[in-house]
Amino acid sequence: MSYVPPHRKGMAPESSFSEEGSQGGFRNDSYGGRGGGFGRGSGGGGFGNRSGGYGGGYSRGGGGGYSRDGGYSRDSGYRRNQPGEGKWVDGKHVPAERDTAFESTLYGEVGDLSYQSSGINFDNYDDIPVEATGDNIPEPITEFTSPPIDSLLLENIKLARFTKPTPVQKYSIPIVSSGRDLMACAQTGSGKTGGFLFPVLSESFKNGPSEIPEETNRFSRGKAYPTALVLAPTRELASQIYEESKKFIYRSWVKACVAYGGADIGTQIRNLQRGCDLLVATPGRLNDLLERGKISLRNIKYFVLDEADRMLDMGFENQIRYIVQECDMPPADQRQSLLFSATFPKEIQHLARDFLNDYIFLSVGKVGSTSENITQKIVYVDEEDKEPTLLDILASDEETGLTLVFVETKRMADILSDFLYSHNLPATSIHGDRTQREREKALELFKTGRAPILVATAVAARGLDIPNVTHVINYDLPGDIDDYVHRIGRTGRAGNTGLATAFFNRGNKNISRDMIDLLTEANQEVPQFLQSVSREGGRSSGGGRGGRSSGTRDVRRSYKGGNSYGGGYGGSSYGGSSFGGSSFGGSSFGGSSTGGYGNSASRSSNSSSSQWW
Repeated sequence: MSYVPPHRKGMAPESSFSEEGSQGGFRNDSYGGRGGGFGRGSGGGGFGNRSGGYGGGYSRGGGGGYSRDGGYSRDSGYRRNQPGEGKWVDGKHVPAERDTAFESTLYGEVGDLSYQSSGINFDNYDDIPVEATGDNIPEPITEFTSPPIDSLLLENIKLARFTKPTPVQKYSIPIVSSGRDLMACAQTGSGKTGGFLFPVLSESFKNGPSEIPEETNRFSRGKAYPTALVLAPTRELASQIYEESKKFIYRSWVKACVAYGGADIGTQIRNLQRGCDLLVATPGRLNDLLERGKISLRNIKYFVLDEADRMLDMGFENQIRYIVQECDMPPADQRQSLLFSATFPKEIQHLARDFLNDYIFLSVGKVGSTSENITQKIVYVDEEDKEPTLLDILASDEETGLTLVFVETKRMADILSDFLYSHNLPATSIHGDRTQREREKALELFKTGRAPILVATAVAARGLDIPNVTHVINYDLPGDIDDYVHRIGRTGRAGNTGLATAFFNRGNKNISRDMIDLLTEANQEVPQFLQSVSREGGRSSGGGRGGRSSGTRDVRRSYKGGNSYGGGYGGSSYGGSSFGGSSFGGSSFGGSSTGGYGNSASRSSNSSSSQWW
């Protein structure tokens, strides 16, 4: 039986994909069938369990836990000899033995397209401008070395084929190692996840677990006491951070868990009870677990907020305020707080100052610009011509990588996916109305290339790092230029090259001026029709490029002087596969470009709240 998208179930397809066994077809286990989804006990730290999704943490029998006198307790409810699980015994870190089969699962093989790699232009990171402000700023590192990085983490970094730190990592590692708080503003695709995972895990490996309080009553039994908490705005980003963390906790005493809505909470609770030292969560599910008494934050040493500006945009302020202020998390001067995002507008910086303690502000790259590795093509397409134009583009695309198509509404995501499916194009879609199982399965189909075309709403625009995305198509342009920058930032990552095509018409004239500024800044060709439309008038989406760029500067400099220095610290290499460049033929895609570095935009906060937390 051929693959059928969820919204097509019960309908006769106009045409079908090849049956199972065909190279380009879909199996009937792609979505939701009995044989589909992920296995109940798959992997030592992988997808499985009853929920059929990532499910949180390791598979049944995995995970960890430790007793107060060191090592693992016998009644923790897991097998002692899981691959890659180390111990903390008598104040010393005892790494596990290496497991080559498990390493192949975690890190993949050289040349595996499902793993990210550095591209042909990653040395351009050496030219990225960096500015750090604050008092007593530690010197940045230039290589991955021990010290300051823990020796076990350094081995795992090498196994993941990271050879040089990115600019944000060069600064964040010594800053966190020196015990300072950090507000880091860095471009998409610049290694922000490693920027907080590397220093947090390195310090955790060195310092060991905190003491677990005595169980005072039956409600405190089995409660998790993580030492590091990472909050992310979306389920997909939380899952991605968790999966990435497993590469770097390998052989260590640290146990990671993930908690997000849409997955079975019972499975997540059982994983937490087996031991949780690093917790990656979305605010809503974390609040639920806190209210159920399944988690205590009293041992938190490191608090990380990823995509901080987006967290506020998505209405998480009250939930984050509850987590930080009303639970048992230590105060700011007794923990380290790390805020990472592509932009920190003045409003958010002012609100965050009450939350951070003696922090360092780090600005990496030309925030608001796009990467020189991304070739941008703006095509004038009226609404009624979008579908045939998309078919022409997909037919002429000679790249073997993945194509990500952005639309503005959930309904359009289903309509366009249905349209592509009816034309024998292996596409799937992801949006907020899909069940968590369907969202996870769609991402897996896309990442593995079984569905190399993904139609997505804004849920996939932030944070997701999917290897081998060579082409991003803005079928519907967003109403804000910053969202456009985040969208096209899904390609051209880690020094790889990529192509971004946008369908533009007069319905998008509100962002025409910002588009011209963006293209000009990145040394891209500006089409004549874009200049003509911009002269017709229309309000800029973000108040002009200058207004948004304020998110790259430390607001404290407005009030006092401070130490600051920067420079072209850069260079990075990621593990896995190469993206490769891409281009179009044909007269309808006029314009080539070379481009200047950078790719995230600053965002103006619309919150009227006088207090963030």
